[in-house]
Amino acid sequence: MYLNCKTFFSLRYGTINAKALVATAKKLSISSLALTNINITADTWEFVQECHAQDIKPIIGVECRNEHTFKYILLAQNMEGWLHINRFVSSHLHSTAPYPDQAPFLPHTFVIYAWNSRPLSQLAPHELMGVKPGEINKLFRINTIAYKDKLVILQPVTFQNRDHYVLHCLLRAVDQNILISQLQPDTVAAADEQFIPPATLLHHYAAYPHIVRNTLRVMEACEIHFDFTISHNRKYYKKDAVTDHKLLRQLALEGLEYRYGTNNQEARNRVEKELQIINQLQFESYFLITWDIIRYARHRDFFYVGRGSGANSVVAYCLKITDVDPIALDLYFERFLNPHRSSPPDFDIDFSWRDRDEVIKYVFDTYKEEHTALLGTVATFQTNAMIRELGKVYGLPKNEIDKILENSFDIRLDKDSIQEKILKYVKLMAVEKSFPNHLSIHAGGILISEAPIHQYCTTHLPPKGFNTAQLDMHQAEAIGLFKFDILSQRGLGHIRDTINIIKENKGVHIDIHDVKSFMVDKNVQQQLKTVNTIGCFYIESPAMRQLLKKLECEDYLTLVAASSIIRPGVAQSGMMRQYIHNFRHPDQVVYLHPIIRELLHETFGIMVYQEDVIKVAHRFANLELADADTLRRAMSGKYRGQDNFRKIQDQFFDNCDALKRPRHIAEEVWRQISSFANFSFSKAHSASFAVESYQSLFLKTYFPAEFMVAVINNFGGFYNRELYFRELQKTGVNIHPPCVNNSIYETQLCGNDVYTGFIHIDGLEQLLAEQLLENRNIYGPFLHLEDFISRIAPAPEQLEILIRIGCFNFTGHTKKELLWESSLLIRNNDKKHTNTVSLFREPVTTGQLPTLAYHAHENAFDEIALLGFSLSSPFEILQLDQSPFILLKNFAQYIGHSIQALGYLVCTKYVRTSKGEPMCFGTFLDREGQFIDTVHFPDSLRQYPVQKGGFYVLQGKVISEYGVLSMEINYMRKIGYLEKE
Repeated sequence: MYLNCKTFFSLRYGTINAKALVATAKKLSISSLALTNINITADTWEFVQECHAQDIKPIIGVECRNEHTFKYILLAQNMEGWLHINRFVSSHLHSTAPYPDQAPFLPHTFVIYAWNSRPLSQLAPHELMGVKPGEINKLFRINTIAYKDKLVILQPVTFQNRDHYVLHCLLRAVDQNILISQLQPDTVAAADEQFIPPATLLHHYAAYPHIVRNTLRVMEACEIHFDFTISHNRKYYKKDAVTDHKLLRQLALEGLEYRYGTNNQEARNRVEKELQIINQLQFESYFLITWDIIRYARHRDFFYVGRGSGANSVVAYCLKITDVDPIALDLYFERFLNPHRSSPPDFDIDFSWRDRDEVIKYVFDTYKEEHTALLGTVATFQTNAMIRELGKVYGLPKNEIDKILENSFDIRLDKDSIQEKILKYVKLMAVEKSFPNHLSIHAGGILISEAPIHQYCTTHLPPKGFNTAQLDMHQAEAIGLFKFDILSQRGLGHIRDTINIIKENKGVHIDIHDVKSFMVDKNVQQQLKTVNTIGCFYIESPAMRQLLKKLECEDYLTLVAASSIIRPGVAQSGMMRQYIHNFRHPDQVVYLHPIIRELLHETFGIMVYQEDVIKVAHRFANLELADADTLRRAMSGKYRGQDNFRKIQDQFFDNCDALKRPRHIAEEVWRQISSFANFSFSKAHSASFAVESYQSLFLKTYFPAEFMVAVINNFGGFYNRELYFRELQKTGVNIHPPCVNNSIYETQLCGNDVYTGFIHIDGLEQLLAEQLLENRNIYGPFLHLEDFISRIAPAPEQLEILIRIGCFNFTGHTKKELLWESSLLIRNNDKKHTNTVSLFREPVTTGQLPTLAYHAHENAFDEIALLGFSLSSPFEILQLDQSPFILLKNFAQYIGHSIQALGYLVCTKYVRTSKGEPMCFGTFLDREGQFIDTVHFPDSLRQYPVQKGGFYVLQGKVISEYGVLSMEINYMRKIGYLEKE
């Protein structure tokens, strides 16, 4: 009888979650329930599972609406009907075409129309008409017996109670971006759209028992059978399991020889063990599909990095899915896949941002669009954002909304009823937890299903242009759809581009996957030890550079550890500092137990990785590896409930007692596990990051100019582009401003000359740059300014930008001379741009130009205005005696003493102290291009705040921590380029 229930996944409409909806139905002894959200199926399977748990029969469907207009409800009689419903709804979501007034015939479905929206006599066999309790009085003149098979009870459920009805109205106003007072009745639900006890509901229809019987008949006809215990991913890569098994084995053994040679028995045994588990869990197709994606990427020369827990697999290593050697790093395969693991395995494959969409298209083309979709995700309402939204709905000015956010009301408004209402309804939403706001796209997940994707959900079509499932990762996992992660990363873009530039510029081919040789390369090791890492993935930030110095890092294992302990949770817990101390003083490490020494000697007694949690739980407490991995997932929030956590906690202590571990040691081990596991990082992830760091570092070591040009062109990295140009200068190349005859849209390396790309010029229209390049490509270089104007006919303001930035330096004229000349030429050139050149070129008309004053700094200031920075060193422009200031190379002489330094601001990082006060870490350049790291404690920061970029006189004490020198600032002032003594 409840054939039209909605959850809060009827976005900005419903107010109840699936669990609460079903729990309420259970309390009311309701035995069957239908979920029909508006144009969405995002939480259908959660609803079905909750119904099964409460012994309620689930019915699933969709309510179709055009904007605010109700059209009909579609109910699935079975899984085939559900498939047709999803296909129908998806076709309208993709095309944005409105739903027709009459639903098309969909096999194995029911259609329910609103009362009096269609003639009863014209309803098809599968079509019904719903009668709400408030509409019963409209039946008295109708012979309802004649239509006893067409009428059903329609009691919509949209919210829980009166308070939630108000919340529903607020959400409708938020959705329409209007004041609550402007809300129109036809855009909101009726106030009675909530659960009515079955007895009360039946009483309304006492005079029409045939309507009740027909409703029960319809409900009885709907039967959904779905197996949640099996994988619904594509079952086979080839035609059957035997073929897949043979192919995977063949590929693994071929890769084994490539990775380990012919006589590595340990690796051979590991491959055999993994193949057995993969076969047992029927994951061959998952490995083979991932391998196929990688094979395509390699065929297209797309650079990629395979990371995630998949790096724990030797088979994945042999298939070249990852470049991390699990045996060398003692990585457990069970961290990735084990017989008791209910969650899916996880390969994260990173591609360049330029290549990723082509890889995704390959997946859709190869595995068919009908079976493929991007994974969706749900953006939820955040508290502060919701306060702002409700404030606007109630018409509050911004300053009052800000006061609510600050939770410090003005005295006159302390008892303001509107503000109280806002806080009340925000809290009401918070009770529901993760209140959905809108659907979005998962960062990289792709679903490849055995059955058509619409067997599981509807899809929509975001701007990306690929089918996107109305499922988040939790819902997908719940029904056995395991995502493939095809991610994008700009760091990979600059590695790929560096390889291409090297090939074009020097004719050298680089095998970027030969990472093991990079790790033992003495020059690469020296680069790492001296922390010459700007532009290198994951190891260029100030914090990471300082950490690498403190660890005196020059090898792979130390870099892997650094990639993990740099993460915020580890650093904030104090474990990073403890690790550094233990690393520097290994003889002072105190181990809790001999087993802990055996397991954690590599990390000096500190649990650095998630794998450490697994190892300690397995070896110290004798937990099965599968249970130890479950512990890791429970602690890291991968499980929504705490039942798994408590169960394994009890098992941990029971096992420790059985093994006669001292209770106080067992409690301390558990404390360390539980305090760390929430923010621990996978060793496989860290190892993958370290591999990519080595690849970047190798290219930077041997091809520094090519590498930095690629970093600049990918607009990715920790720092702004100015610093990367500064780093490029250190390579010895000649950096030129943009030039109409030599530059392209991106920055270009030609031998030892670098021409800045047009893309960097602020205010230059992309269309003009494209026209310029096209014309130059067809007709050759521009001869002079007049030739350029005649061929391109630029707008005067665009021509001025090109002249000021130096695009016509090749003419030998100064910018002022060119600007003077251009004003005359523009006036005389009234033709439109035709992308042609005259057959006979007229000689250049030259006139007598006045003598124009010129200052050496003008070029630099034009570059600062149009590029955001000068191409020459800013210290060369600064008019100030710089000799009194101490350079970084001399800091060691002044440890513990106050000095003055001159710094050019690179970046800042603001944090809060334990007392909640703001403080800051700064990074500056000295005139030799070395980094000065600064610490600004709250008092200093309040008195001398960091302003915009530029030069600062820095005064403070030089401090040293494990050999890393920095300044503790007690005075600071900003100065300009033309600062006088």
